[in-house]
Amino acid sequence: MRFGLFGGAKAKGGTALGAGDSHGYRDFIEYVIEAERLGFHSMFMVEHHFTGIGQVSASMTVLAYLAARTSRIRLGTAVVVLPWHNPVLVAEQAATLDLLSGGRFDFGVGKGYRKSEFAGFCIPPEEAGERFDEAMEVIRKAWTGEGRFSHQGKRWRYEDIVVEPAPVQRPHPPLWMAAGSPDSVRRAAREGYNLLLDQIISVDQVARNIGLFREECARVGRVYDPMTVAVARALQLFHREEERAAAIETRRRVVGVIGGIAKGPRQFSSIEEDDAPLLGLPEEVVARVERLRAGGAAQILLVDPNASIDGLRAFARAVMPAFSTPDAVAAE
Repeated sequence: MRFGLFGGAKAKGGTALGAGDSHGYRDFIEYVIEAERLGFHSMFMVEHHFTGIGQVSASMTVLAYLAARTSRIRLGTAVVVLPWHNPVLVAEQAATLDLLSGGRFDFGVGKGYRKSEFAGFCIPPEEAGERFDEAMEVIRKAWTGEGRFSHQGKRWRYEDIVVEPAPVQRPHPPLWMAAGSPDSVRRAAREGYNLLLDQIISVDQVARNIGLFREECARVGRVYDPMTVAVARALQLFHREEERAAAIETRRRVVGVIGGIAKGPRQFSSIEEDDAPLLGLPEEVVARVERLRAGGAAQILLVDPNASIDGLRAFARAVMPAFSTPDAVAAE
């Protein structure tokens, strides 16, 4: 199995000029550098706007800095929300990042789902699908076409342009799509995307979505590779039973926040029945990862809003060896 990271830096705020924000970003950079040292395979960076809680808004800018501070870990977006961006500028920025990272970039894209973000950009959510489709048409053409091209679409028009630089990875960086509904999972498989599954869905839902993805790959003649699916999971590893109640309360709070700003509240008969997080003592977390592996998951992306280096080291020491990750090294 492979293990990676999912999330992003968090601005701490505290000054009118934003100087305090840099501490959160610097801490996160060190977190990713340590993850590379420990043998983690990838880091997928979120993009969000207008939340008021300091989430990353300029993901490719942060990843470009990380490209200079790392040498092996893959760097991905999760996701660039295409309806809000000029697709030619995105193609240029993404190709530049692929160049600077030496071909370590993974291009995750999505349509967006937070109503507050669409409202802030003054874009009707019902336009998300057509804007996404046209943007991807332009980006694919920019990366795979020969020489200059023109595009006359509903939302975007370009005349006799060439996108530079070309990406290092050919024909382009791996494309990842965040998907959850059966139709979107099938579309990802059908249109050549890798699949990103979110941190909230249950283990059974993960297995069902991977099954749908595999079936659609087979139907369209695409060779299925388990590493083309990545599953985000919250990490709440502890070492003493007395810490369980606090971990459950933290999970309750996180689910409430995610539900409040994203897709609406998640419903469980009790929070203790929520099997999505990697929550528990080391042996319990190993068992939860094993359930994911049994359901077809081969790539797990850890979500830790605190970006705890100690937590990473504990996971690398207590969990990763159980899954024979060849690049992992024991935490010091």
